[in-house]
Amino acid sequence: MGMDKVNDDIVIDVPEASGQGNEPVSASNDRSGSKSFKRKLIDFYDKKYKLLLIIPIILLVLSLLQIGYQYSTTGDIMIKGVSLKGGVSIRIPLQEQVNLKQIEDALKEQFPKNDIAIRSFEKSGEFAGITIDADIDGTNNELFESFIGVVKKNITEDIGDNYVVNIIGSSFGASFLREAFIIFIISFLCMAIVVFIYFRKFAPSIAVILAAFSDIVGTLAVANLLGVKLSSGGIAAFIMLIGYSVDTDILLSTRVLMRKEGTVMDRILSSIETGMMMTLTALVAVIIALIFSQSEALSQIMLIVMIGLLFDIVNTWIQNVGILRLYLERKQRRKTDESEA
Repeated sequence: MGMDKVNDDIVIDVPEASGQGNEPVSASNDRSGSKSFKRKLIDFYDKKYKLLLIIPIILLVLSLLQIGYQYSTTGDIMIKGVSLKGGVSIRIPLQEQVNLKQIEDALKEQFPKNDIAIRSFEKSGEFAGITIDADIDGTNNELFESFIGVVKKNITEDIGDNYVVNIIGSSFGASFLREAFIIFIISFLCMAIVVFIYFRKFAPSIAVILAAFSDIVGTLAVANLLGVKLSSGGIAAFIMLIGYSVDTDILLSTRVLMRKEGTVMDRILSSIETGMMMTLTALVAVIIALIFSQSEALSQIMLIVMIGLLFDIVNTWIQNVGILRLYLERKQRRKTDESEA
């Protein structure tokens, strides 16, 4: 059966789903004549989907404004870490705990124009030392010696030359970011092409693509607000979000457009049950990894994926649902007008 015929069959029950005909079974009254909270929620979700569309629209606009503000004030749409803009990463093994805030404050006082981040690392679950990232020129010996000198003054242990320095050139970070951006664009375009080929309809395809775009833009805006300094791993996480963003949207669109049993609302609710289980399972795994991970790169990846999954809940089950229902109702009106003519 072709896609056009399937869609025509499905559209017939749209008035039922939107509350214009018989009330859907999923929102029926209980034996006492009153509705439970769950049924009231479903009824509201069913009848007020156009009003609910305001939520993802506001989130998308605010996200774009934040990214625009970030670009206008810093020249970048994101907060770059040392691995992207260049600098040094100093790993210092230590025996005793140190005051990270004290060391960071001392470094920022001496180098106020530089971006400096300090964190501890563990070995076998125990404190093993600290890592300092700073966007200073590691090839400038005088500058570096001054920098490491401040660190040594604020550590009680005599570390001597017992530390490892990784120098990251700015050209390397710029090259990586450029290649990652190209990969991201290609991945997004390929996803969009596959979606268009599969659904063969403009509105449903745009709904899936818009949801993925909204997830990524929203995640980037929140990462900026949280002050997340994106590393190479963080950029990779945004590419991963393309896949995470479209799975529930494709599930929703496939069930609503290709299945014929039940009303449109019945198929939406069925999609929510399956899709939310998928999302919540992924969220649990991501949160556990975020809590127990000792790797900063892995923690950043998990944080970005978690934010993206939370945005996906709104953009799939409010934004995409709303667009699909508007599309089906418009198609039904057009078909009714043609039959009357």
